Amino acid sequence: MNFFIEGLMLGFAIAAPVGPIGVLCIRRTLQYGRLSGFYSGLGAAFADMFYGLIAFFGITLLSDFLLSVQYWLRIGGGIFLIFWGIRIFLSKPRDQNKPITHGTYVKDFFSTFFLTLSNPLTIFAFLAIFAGLGVVKNVASGGAWLILGIFLGSCLWWLILCEGVALIRKKVSPNFTLWLSRIAGLVIIGFGIAAFVSASYL
Repeated sequence: MNFFIEGLMLGFAIAAPVGPIGVLCIRRTLQYGRLSGFYSGLGAAFADMFYGLIAFFGITLLSDFLLSVQYWLRIGGGIFLIFWGIRIFLSKPRDQNKPITHGTYVKDFFSTFFLTLSNPLTIFAFLAIFAGLGVVKNVASGGAWLILGIFLGSCLWWLILCEGVALIRKKVSPNFTLWLSRIAGLVIIGFGIAAFVSASYL
């Protein structure tokens, strides 16, 4: 259970910093509701768990492959971020009198899942964490509980974030939503440009 509790805290801490995924979740929660934001966060949580599993079980073949193609993953992630940022920047606030038109929660999930996968260096972050905690690469050591804890801790953060944003959703004015879209779009475009810059150093 110690591994599970440590995993919960790690998952929460890894997810908490507001990056492009956080910005997307906040905006989708305001635009489409808490479930859209939560499914977006869930996609990122699954991607983190996937990389955590690779690091924990030492699947070197897969990790080496992902790291060997990280240039293209970052380029792809950068293109996606810039495209999404421009789309958000140019979007107009929703008319409160019109029904909400939303795609699917599956689309929300996979968009953030693949976006999070565009940074395979997350494997190294998990390796450093596991080494620091003294986790032995053995299921019997409790590592499986650690991975589960990381996933649930990440989910907990996205649940708290989306619920918090949902509480103020009805109080947000269209003008505030417009400015939020502009700022969010610029922030996401900035992350996309940063992905291109980081790829140029590989």
